[in-house]
Amino acid sequence: MAPSPPVYLCQGLTKRRAGGGTAFELRVPELRIAPGEVVVLQGASGSGKSTLLDLLALALRPDQAGTFSFRPEHRAAADLWRLWERDDLDGLGQLRGTHIGYVLQTGGLLSFLTARENIALSCRLLGRDPGGLIERLAERLNISAQLDKRPGQLSVGERQRVAIARALAHRPGVVLADEPTASVDPLNAARILDLFLDLVRQSGACAVIASHDWRPERLPGVRVLEHRIERDGDLTRSLFWG
Repeated sequence: MAPSPPVYLCQGLTKRRAGGGTAFELRVPELRIAPGEVVVLQGASGSGKSTLLDLLALALRPDQAGTFSFRPEHRAAADLWRLWERDDLDGLGQLRGTHIGYVLQTGGLLSFLTARENIALSCRLLGRDPGGLIERLAERLNISAQLDKRPGQLSVGERQRVAIARALAHRPGVVLADEPTASVDPLNAARILDLFLDLVRQSGACAVIASHDWRPERLPGVRVLEHRIERDGDLTRSLFWG
């Protein structure tokens, strides 16, 4: 049986930043992410993990790409580089909103909405009925009692669990997470990580997770991308591939 086409295929993907007399370049020589696969980006702070996630989230324009394609579940591949070249922000936004869930490092919850309303937001924007999924996610993440509270009334760990539920509520084919347990104490971080990976695998989504301190041996069945830092004068180049 032939393998399924990749969800993401990146070749020669590059993003550059400059300022203060220094320059940084993120380069992805080649990256393939399969449906249902869980991939971890590991590297020190400033190594470009968040930049790569933002590129995969279609939230950041690349400077260059040989191939940059996205194939949501059971759909034709979208040429993301072509969409960026045409400044087709509506097309990119539709792909992002429909097929991608993103867990930000700080949660990114809206302070004026309750936890329930934050979780339901992606479904509401897509015109979908979440049914009982919000309650099921809340029960699994142990935040059922917090659903009618606003983010300011929640602990850091509770806010992060709400953010995870929000990223999964519209049943995306891709879940991205940027240091999702960085602001949580180690015991809660381990519990949240286990729950997060369990929920992602149950959903059948593929996931890309950035972390600088997760131990690969704690993550069976997870692929850690190859990574290298190169320095050339004032240029720091970070490479991820796999």
